[in-house]
Amino acid sequence: MTDLSPHHTFPTTRSGGPNPGILAAVSLGLTVGGLLSSAVLTGGQTFVSPFAPAGQVAAYFHGNPDAVRLASLFQFASAVPLGIFAATVYARQLRLGVRVPGPAIGFFGGITASVVLMLSASVGWVLSRPEITTDVTLTHALSFLAFITGGVAYVVGLGLLVAGIAVPALILRFVPRWLAWAGLVIAALAELSFFSMVIEPLQFLLPIGRFGGLLWLVAVGFLLPRSRAAANRQEP
Repeated sequence: MTDLSPHHTFPTTRSGGPNPGILAAVSLGLTVGGLLSSAVLTGGQTFVSPFAPAGQVAAYFHGNPDAVRLASLFQFASAVPLGIFAATVYARQLRLGVRVPGPAIGFFGGITASVVLMLSASVGWVLSRPEITTDVTLTHALSFLAFITGGVAYVVGLGLLVAGIAVPALILRFVPRWLAWAGLVIAALAELSFFSMVIEPLQFLLPIGRFGGLLWLVAVGFLLPRSRAAANRQEP
């Protein structure tokens, strides 16, 4: 599972790169900031679901261009620290001697989540343009694209990132066992959310995967050891 034989040495000095806990916290903060900014600018109006009637969807985007544009900005910005987080944790897991597919799976999931979130935010920015929202059918189609990329695709990618960290962390005891198990549960729910593409009631899994996943990344980002020596000191 791992290659920790004596002929391998692991650095005991402080590793370079940003703190992953801070990166995850920034991504979470920007995500929440986007929701709050939208609520303030729309006077507390609830974001319309793409599954609502086409006219209602078009009316929301046409009537709230500033809120949609600002929310898209926050959403796009939140994708950047998430991608950096995935790269940073991947490098740290390799430094810790993890030689299983988990780190690569997590890296793939994190980059996927970051890229599709940028795509969803870009589509959201397009939906803030009044000349676009005059076309009801086009607006409705773009709202579905923003949903599938920023909802299902993002949460599934985030779930892979969580799973890629949680499995090695559980086996090698890099973090408390309860936290690792919590990550596995969140990852499983996030992966199951793709069924919401055909079973709409399962859309409740999307916010669980999104916010639960980000909160878990914040916690594990601060607790993940920097070196194998530090990890050894944490083992009972």
